[in-house]
Amino acid sequence: MLDSLQVIMLALVQGLTEFLPVSSSAHLILVSTLLGWPDQGLAFDIAVHLGTLVAVLVYFRQDIIEIRFRKLLQIAFATIPVGIVGLIIRSYHMDYFRSTEVIAISTISFGLLLWLADILSRKTRHLSTMNKWDVVVIGCFQALSLIPGTSRSGITLTAGLFRGFSREAAAHFSFLLSIPVIVLASGLEAVKLVKSPLVVDWSALGLGMVVAAFSGYLCIHFFMKLVGKIGVLPFVIYRLLLGICLLQY
Repeated sequence: MLDSLQVIMLALVQGLTEFLPVSSSAHLILVSTLLGWPDQGLAFDIAVHLGTLVAVLVYFRQDIIEIRFRKLLQIAFATIPVGIVGLIIRSYHMDYFRSTEVIAISTISFGLLLWLADILSRKTRHLSTMNKWDVVVIGCFQALSLIPGTSRSGITLTAGLFRGFSREAAAHFSFLLSIPVIVLASGLEAVKLVKSPLVVDWSALGLGMVVAAFSGYLCIHFFMKLVGKIGVLPFVIYRLLLGICLLQY
């Protein structure tokens, strides 16, 4: 059972790292390892993910209201690869891929890939120029986010940059893509929760959801404001340092 301090800290970590290209799974493991906290549990994971879903829905509410059929199809088709791979993975025991070593290596490797994409990208395209091949590439890259430590936002931003989109455009599409992914992941976890005999601490879940929603909203707001100015190098450096720290445990 988590106390209020643990709930707030873990929800803050989830809210901030869900949308930054730095891997939320790596941070949650690092925080729990450093502080000796137990696993936060399935119900809490669902609550904070719903919080981040609220954040992205509120921030992009105007985009969602005005979304056109073509953009809706692009988001839907880009979600298919991660959905298929996710269902396949659920059929196997993947405990090894959740190890600290794997998370550390993927945190470093995909951080370097993000840096390479930023260096090589023309960064001139807007979302209005997105075509079917862009959707295929970004969708397939997003499937890699199922490897712990990859960062869903980071890998889709990487794919967008490789396709020549500006940082702002790539980040924008990445955040919109998070909506169906969070819905699918939370739905699958909710099915597990319903079938389990776990006792649910609703007050802790509510607090976690609110904190994750608030911190997630702020994260999206400032990232969209700053990514075009500061680039991705600060996040790449941070990922390298984080990966090295994880390798020490």
